[in-house]
Amino acid sequence: MRLTSFLLTVCLSSVAVSHALSLFGSDQQVLDDELAVPGDNPLFYCQSTDENILLIDYVDLTPNPPEAGKTLTIKAHGNFTESVEEGAYMLLQVKYGLITLIKQQADLCEQMSNVDEDCPLSGEKTITKDVDLPATVPPGKYTVTADVYTKDDQQIICLTATVHFGGK
Repeated sequence: MRLTSFLLTVCLSSVAVSHALSLFGSDQQVLDDELAVPGDNPLFYCQSTDENILLIDYVDLTPNPPEAGKTLTIKAHGNFTESVEEGAYMLLQVKYGLITLIKQQADLCEQMSNVDEDCPLSGEKTITKDVDLPATVPPGKYTVTADVYTKDDQQIICLTATVHFGGK
């Protein structure tokens, strides 16, 4: 559960290099670095950010990449261009390799309370969060996608991250 909290926090702190899996399981670097989230992090936007309600200035992770058994510090700064009210939600997917571990909908405002923020969310926000990662994380590639929407189904932001634990 701590791993899930870590992955969720990374995506919500807007919670790896964006890679596409080939049919043979090898990684290919996405060529469009314009989708990289600013800062020292493994986050990428899922698509163009032209319509996003949340504009991210930076997300910094220490250490980057995250390491099992260590405390991960997340510092993020961004700007909500519109007010985000109760009822906003996030579609969260966590994969271990090709296996889907989690695919769920979560209440955004409830999750933001974990980083001492309350809805409505508006204007500039700075978030700092420490997450203690478990010492025993099964080695492999974890891919997280958080697609976030307002209560009226307008996209706030979509982020993806891939984190490798236990070697390369």
